[in-house]
Amino acid sequence: MTSGFGPIGSKVGRLHTQEGVEILQALPRRDFVLGGASAIPLSMAAASDNEGGASPREDLRPQYSPVALAAEPRPRFLLALNTGSILGYKLDVMAQVKLAAEAGYEGIELWIRDLEQFVEGGGRVEDLRKCLDDHGLKLVGAINFNAWAADGDVQREAALEIFRRDMEWVATLGGSAIAAAPAGIYQAPPLDLHRIAERYRYLLELGENFGVVPQLEIWGGSTNLRRVSEALFVAAEAAHPQAQLLLDVFHMYKGGSSPEALRLVNGATMTNFHINDYPHEPDRKSIRDSHRIFPGDGVAPLTRMLRTLWESGFRGSLALELFNQDYWKRPAAEMVREGLAKMKAAVEKAFENYSPSIGV
Repeated sequence: MTSGFGPIGSKVGRLHTQEGVEILQALPRRDFVLGGASAIPLSMAAASDNEGGASPREDLRPQYSPVALAAEPRPRFLLALNTGSILGYKLDVMAQVKLAAEAGYEGIELWIRDLEQFVEGGGRVEDLRKCLDDHGLKLVGAINFNAWAADGDVQREAALEIFRRDMEWVATLGGSAIAAAPAGIYQAPPLDLHRIAERYRYLLELGENFGVVPQLEIWGGSTNLRRVSEALFVAAEAAHPQAQLLLDVFHMYKGGSSPEALRLVNGATMTNFHINDYPHEPDRKSIRDSHRIFPGDGVAPLTRMLRTLWESGFRGSLALELFNQDYWKRPAAEMVREGLAKMKAAVEKAFENYSPSIGV
């Protein structure tokens, strides 16, 4: 079986990893294809001296001050559905797009494993692009479990080959960024962050061939890249003008990152931010991905985080990412509609009686 991107069904070159599989413990399929995707290439000012000249987005990067923020319209983000939130329904990718659109989402963040199953079943990426366009949905990103940073040369090179394929898919779907999570170094011994930065830079350079930017993602339970501070260091040391982070409310809490860390992030460089909430119990050490709940239903400091994101220049997408098995017992349409309503309510609450607080 082939697609417009070469042989797929043969599974040649496919890698799987067990890192991070806790989020899918309840599902039959527990291994993950090492691939992924995401959206909007903006440059990270702190990431590079940019010896080759100004970043192609340099002229578009606004300077945010209280005066400038006060002059802007009421804060607003594009609201998207990360399809990990509906994994338990086992929908094909076309049905996922339809579900998100009918619920009222503006964007969608797909999982590469679902896209791969679609292609292996005879689907064409171009047809999925038409489906997105017909439903008025923007591909804001996609999620993978790619071992791009693994220490083993053979494992890493094979993973990068899959990353190339995934980047081409993402570009065809109208996306322009891809998640770069610490899947291959999740349970590995602590690595030198300089080494991870070198590998991240290589990934960024690879993405230039497709117009797709890898977003450096943190996982709170990982040995490596578990905190915002680590991701900031790696992104800066990568010395590439398009380096950017992919952060998540749950992972920031799980990994021990303070919400104040967001003040050190240039939000104008970020494409997506994963929004969710978590309960008071279990504690930080014991909490798992399956404990994620709708925004506003838990104890996460969402108002502070959303305001800080806005003031840092973030104008990207909030993507709802949950893995709550109790939610999957409800009708899918009902669950995703409530998720969207809770996202909107969280944003509304955050900016009620809002006035900018950052310094000039």
